[in-house]
Amino acid sequence: MSMSRKSLAAISAVLFSVQASFANEIEDQLQAAFDGGDLSGLHGLLVRRDGETLAQAYFKGQDQRWGDPLGERQFGPEELHDLRSVSKSIVSLLYGIALDRGLVPPTEAGLLAQFPEYADLADPQRNAITIEHVLTMQMGLEWNERLPYSDPKNSEIAMERAEDKLRFILSRPIVDAPGTTWTYSGGSTALLGALISRGSGLTLAQFAQEALFHPLGIDNSDWVLGFDGKTHAAASGLRLTAPDLARIGTLLANKGQYQGQKIVSEDWITRSFTAHAAVGGLRYGYQWWLAPVGTPPVWAAGFGNGGQRLTVGQKTGTVVVIQAGNYNQPDDWKLPVKIMEEFLIPGLPPK
Repeated sequence: MSMSRKSLAAISAVLFSVQASFANEIEDQLQAAFDGGDLSGLHGLLVRRDGETLAQAYFKGQDQRWGDPLGERQFGPEELHDLRSVSKSIVSLLYGIALDRGLVPPTEAGLLAQFPEYADLADPQRNAITIEHVLTMQMGLEWNERLPYSDPKNSEIAMERAEDKLRFILSRPIVDAPGTTWTYSGGSTALLGALISRGSGLTLAQFAQEALFHPLGIDNSDWVLGFDGKTHAAASGLRLTAPDLARIGTLLANKGQYQGQKIVSEDWITRSFTAHAAVGGLRYGYQWWLAPVGTPPVWAAGFGNGGQRLTVGQKTGTVVVIQAGNYNQPDDWKLPVKIMEEFLIPGLPPK
C-alpha cells in the first residue's frame, strides 16, 4: 500500500526537524569545544548525505598553502584549503576517469614500459612492477616519508628537488618483490599524474578541471606546482573548498554518478574501495584508506597531513569533510578521529 502525500510530507517534516536539530546541536558542540581548546587546529567541518548538508562549521586559525604560511584566516565555505595527501585519492579517481576514456594503461600493464625514455633502468624485478602496484603503493621500491617533510632526505622532498622527478622515482632501489609490501609513497601518485598528463595531453590540473571539477560544478580550485615550477604536485598539492570536496564525496557515494551524469565507472569505485593491503590496522585500496581489518567495509577515506579528511560512508552515503591546520604534527590524526567518535557518530541521524 502506497503512502499518501500527507504521510510523505509528515515524514519529510520529521526528517528535516531531526537534521536541523543535529545541525544546530553539532555546530554548538563544536564551537564550545573549539573555544575550550579541545579542538585545536580545526578549520572546518562539513557533513552531507544524499546531497543535503546536515551540518557545517568553520573556525579561525593559522594556515598554509603547501607549506607557505598564509597567516591567520577566517575559514568558510568559499575558502580554499590544502587537501595535502587527500590529493592522492583524487588522483586515483582521475586515473579511473582517464582509464574509462582509454587514455591511460590498464592496471595490469607494466609500469616501466610506459616510460620508454628510462629503458636503461630495466631489470627483471623493475619490469615486474605494474600500474596496480603503483595504485596500491606496493611497488617494492625504496621510499621513506617517515622523516619530517622539512628534511631533504624525506623521499617526497628529494623527489621534488630532483632534476628529473620521474627518473628519481623509477630508479629507487628494489627492496621487496612488487605486490608484497606496502610503502607510503608520494612518488606513486606522481607517476599516476604523469600518466594522466601524457595520455590526455593536458596538465594534471587541466585534466582535473575538464574531467572532474567542471562536471561537478567546481569552478574554484588551485593545484600547486612542484618545486620544478612545471608539473603539479600530484601527491599533496590540491586545494579545494569544503563544499566542493564534499561534491567529490557525493560522487563516490553515488558510485560514480552526480546529478544523473556518469563521471566515472562504478567498477572503478568498487576496485578503488577494495582492500589490497593491510596497514597499521586499516586497509588500503587504490590510494584510498579503508575501514579497519576485521570490520565491514563501511567507509573509505582520503587522509591528509594536518588532519585533512574526506570520508565516505559506503552504507549510508554520508560524506564528511574535515579541514585542519595541524601540519607536520605526528598526532594530527587525533583531531579528525576525535570529531568522528565524540561528535558525529553519536549524533548523526540514522538512515
